[in-house]
Amino acid sequence: MPIKIKELPELERPYEKLLWYGEKALSNAELLAIIIKTGTKQETSVQLAQKILKLDETKTEGINFLRNITIEELMQINGIGKVKAIQLKAVGELANRMTMPTKVKRIKIREPNDLAQIMMEELRFEKREIAKIVILNNKNEIIKIKNIAIRRN
Repeated sequence: MPIKIKELPELERPYEKLLWYGEKALSNAELLAIIIKTGTKQETSVQLAQKILKLDETKTEGINFLRNITIEELMQINGIGKVKAIQLKAVGELANRMTMPTKVKRIKIREPNDLAQIMMEELRFEKREIAKIVILNNKNEIIKIKNIAIRRN
């Protein structure tokens, strides 16, 4: 019978470890376990998280492979249902959005490279082709960026 998280020493449990040592002290599996919350009767949330990390076929992307994994692929793991898979995808999208520039200050486009830099940051992990339209005001400041077409693979 597997050990339960509650049976671990207090400072080895993901939640408590984060409180005491900070988020940087946690492994990727422990961070994912916090998102997953609960395990199964057979496995702890940390063990489920380790199974998710083993889905990275390249073994070179770190946790970046989670950006491209599908909900269906996540649900192939016993103990990861639709809700947990959706939560994991939502956290991945939040991470994507954190890297985008804030809209508080209007970004001025002086040359094509300015726009390329913005788009590179936003699209660098995309596996699909996306056509965008960038709307500028008369001062060449970005007002809005909209997707106009997405090619599904």
